[in-house]
Amino acid sequence: MRHRNPFEDLELPRNEYELSIEFIEEWVTPFYLDNLAILDTAAIASFVGATKKIDQWIVARLLGDSNWRSRRAGAFFSAIMDYKEFESIIGRSLLKSEVCYAGSAYCVALATFATADSRNFLISYLDYYLTRKDLWFDQADAYCALEYLDKDAAEQRLEKWNDFVSDKPNWDLEKSRGSFLESLKVVMVLSPRNLR
Repeated sequence: MRHRNPFEDLELPRNEYELSIEFIEEWVTPFYLDNLAILDTAAIASFVGATKKIDQWIVARLLGDSNWRSRRAGAFFSAIMDYKEFESIIGRSLLKSEVCYAGSAYCVALATFATADSRNFLISYLDYYLTRKDLWFDQADAYCALEYLDKDAAEQRLEKWNDFVSDKPNWDLEKSRGSFLESLKVVMVLSPRNLR
């Protein structure tokens, strides 16, 4: 869904060429999963194997692609590998909301980075997108990520959250919290620091 927003002019790096099929098959196809919280044993093994080979160059290519699947994989690997150097790209990508399905992975990455900038990206996102009741985007994941980083800042936006979901009966904050926290646990398990 194309929409006008105050973040349209934020600049993001873009790949100068399309990703090769081989690159996509190695670094995108196995990793753009719907939800880290429900990975099976084979998917976890794929991530573990990938963490031994991935580097910042690969992640930059993933995040610079125009496809949501690549960006999602790039955000997951940024979180798992603690590649904070991509925080600004991920935060600006969340704010721009150019592609579907990537926002939840951006929120996981920002929560794992746990910096003041990550917190500020989430606050900026919520302060705008909670006012857009017509845009059913990544407000739940952003709220859960902010709550994880700063409960007081999230609490200050609870009234806006309640107004935003007032016409969305299937949006369940408790369920979103559970899924988000499970995703963070998986990131911690997959982190090479914890696999040693």
